[in-house]
Amino acid sequence: MQPQKPKNTFLTLVIIALVIAASSMIFSSGQSNSEQVSLNVLAEESKSGVIKSISVSGNRINLELIDGKKQYTYKEDSANIYDLLEKAGVDKQVVASLPISIENTESNAFWQELLVGMIPFLLIVGFFAFMMRSAQSSNNQAMSFGKSKAKLYNSEKQKTTFDDVAGAHEAKEELVEIVDFLKKPEKYVKIGAKIPKGVILVGSPGTGKTLLARAIAGEAEVPFFSISGSEFVEMFVGVGASRVRDLFTKAKRNSPCIIFIDEIDAVGRHRGAGMGGGHDEREQTLNQILTEMDGFETGTTVIVIAATNRPDILDPALLRPGRFDRRVTVGMPDLKSREEILQVHSRNKPLEESVDLAKIAKGTIGFSGADLSNLMNEAAILAAKNNKKKVSMHDIEQSIEKVILGPEKKSKVMSEKEKKLTAYHEVGHALIGHLLPGCDPIHKVSIISRGSAGGVTWSRPDEEKNYVTKSSFEDDLAMALGGYVAEEVFFGETSTGPYSDLQQVAKRAKAMITKFGMSDLGPIAFGSGNDEVFLGKDFGHVRDYSEASAAEIDKRVRETINNAYKRAKEIVLKNKKLMIKISEDLIKQENMNGEEFAKYFKEVKIPKKDK
Repeated sequence: MQPQKPKNTFLTLVIIALVIAASSMIFSSGQSNSEQVSLNVLAEESKSGVIKSISVSGNRINLELIDGKKQYTYKEDSANIYDLLEKAGVDKQVVASLPISIENTESNAFWQELLVGMIPFLLIVGFFAFMMRSAQSSNNQAMSFGKSKAKLYNSEKQKTTFDDVAGAHEAKEELVEIVDFLKKPEKYVKIGAKIPKGVILVGSPGTGKTLLARAIAGEAEVPFFSISGSEFVEMFVGVGASRVRDLFTKAKRNSPCIIFIDEIDAVGRHRGAGMGGGHDEREQTLNQILTEMDGFETGTTVIVIAATNRPDILDPALLRPGRFDRRVTVGMPDLKSREEILQVHSRNKPLEESVDLAKIAKGTIGFSGADLSNLMNEAAILAAKNNKKKVSMHDIEQSIEKVILGPEKKSKVMSEKEKKLTAYHEVGHALIGHLLPGCDPIHKVSIISRGSAGGVTWSRPDEEKNYVTKSSFEDDLAMALGGYVAEEVFFGETSTGPYSDLQQVAKRAKAMITKFGMSDLGPIAFGSGNDEVFLGKDFGHVRDYSEASAAEIDKRVRETINNAYKRAKEIVLKNKKLMIKISEDLIKQENMNGEEFAKYFKEVKIPKKDK
């Protein structure tokens, strides 16, 4: 809990004084519908006997007539009203009979003058008080610059447990003993066992690393300090190391507890990777983390959990036993895990009976936990947008397409020529993808623009794949060139549409030759040292293959792409009539699902692959 800031009572008093002064001036100068008259009128009205009462307040004379009318006039401060009336020709007896009353205004005038005179003084004092308060606040901020910015989450707040983390069964099994140690540390101490001081969670973005760390704290019911790796590093040298010391000091006071450092690769990269030597701020912060982790006091139950999606760039000293000595891999969810994750994220969403989460899980291969959460949220938004009370299967399927392909640009107007070109381009992809067995089944073909693409051919695998064979690569290359070939065959020239296709083809073909050894150059991985992300480690790096090998690689890449081009062109030429029919139908209806597309191929035999 952060301490509440004291209320600025002095500023409040200044504001109240200003309001009172303004109100006093307004009310004192208010005329209350009174009419100003001259002293001569006062004298005439006194003679005629129409005055009900006369009230003298300082130099102001207030009159009330018998008919209820109110008037006022002014006199000199030293003048006497009786003398004024007599000099104006009013008889003494008449003056003596007038109902005149004199009000004492000395005390009110004194306080009004005092209040008005104090306003400038109060404003000056308030200004200096504000400046001193600001300076003091800046000083406090400077003094706390080296303090840790970690946020403390207690178990009393929003509690996360392993039940909230669907899938990741193997990762949860490894973390259960961490929870058991935090709950019953004496059980492990008696037998001489030592729990790992540090656990590093490794996985792709969105797989649930941060959620797992929160679940550990929730299950163990211990304080949980959370901080990002980037929050340690500042522009001033030594601040990061100071914050690390402060963080571990707080953690030891609250032990048993958990320190969670998200994106630790921000400070945990290889030391010596930069060009400026080993004295930069990031390396000092890393050195302090290493020292703190290996210097815990005996009996201190503080566990450090870190998360990263780049374990390959971490400093080896972080991963040695005694620091982050346990590595838990949080992988992409499989079919069963995806269904469990969908069940978790659909708890608070009313679903129609037709919604089949198992079918959705089967159609979302490659989705992470964050992707599935976003998918269900998009489906709920779509249902609410259409004024539905429940989320339907159609809403979820539309959301899958939106997440993968992007929203449809139905407002984008295409000419008939562009629409025809797009249709033949997409049918070229889909035709080859359907006929070659190494390609994934066609799920949808569309000429409606999505994102930066003029049209979309969406192929979706029936089952999860852990490996990709050479023949599958070759079929995918031919499918990727299908749009290029279709434009060339049917229009006699190509457009800028296949630009992204050609990029993917070149990238995949080069990976086949240089990374996976799928050529007659042999089982050699070329350029294995060129994946470094640091300028310092790549500086002065010599390519690990010769110019002659580079020429051979270029030759094999070109041959691989040319072979795929020839296969794609052969298939398109053999099925020109069928392509024309499919393209014409696609132009009319703009969208075509996989079942509709497959109906055109009942009499077309799938060619056997050459071995």
